[in-house]
Amino acid sequence: MEGKLVIISAPSGAGKTTIVKHLLDSGLNLSFSVSATSRAIRGNETDGEDYFFLTVQEFKKKIKNDEFVEWEEVYKDHFYGTLKSELERIWANGNSVLFDVDVKGGISLKDKFGTNAIAIFIMPPSVVELENRLVKRGTDTVDKIRIRIEKAKDELKLANQFDTVIVNHQLDKAKEETLKIVSSFLGR
Repeated sequence: MEGKLVIISAPSGAGKTTIVKHLLDSGLNLSFSVSATSRAIRGNETDGEDYFFLTVQEFKKKIKNDEFVEWEEVYKDHFYGTLKSELERIWANGNSVLFDVDVKGGISLKDKFGTNAIAIFIMPPSVVELENRLVKRGTDTVDKIRIRIEKAKDELKLANQFDTVIVNHQLDKAKEETLKIVSSFLGR
């Protein structure tokens, strides 16, 4: 069984997780796809709810066993990916899959699922504003923020590979615009 997929991607700090939470709370027939990662747990994250936290060795074993729909080594030994079992679980419950994934993962998923998927890129108003948001978030060191900003500059160049680009200048407007687009897609 294969259903619809909603892919939300953005550079780190652009607001994609907040928009994804808004979509989940909207009453649409969506279920969140929990990604797997080899990075360490941050703050109050929960294994199996925020991510499936795996060691690098466990992640590589799942790659070898072809257990991922897509995966990416985002930073050195920091893998992220979508387990096939997650899609099967969500579709078996009659829901559409909602992704909060990095930009390359979003492109990979859209390429794989074509018209069954809608890929939405959340664009920050500027690189300066993105950096301000990352600093205010307070979860990363200055060096990590610098790395994220450099990565974001490359990711912004890929926005044209998505079905829709939404500029998150004002969060409430971006949330409602995304909801309207997703509702229309799921209603087809």
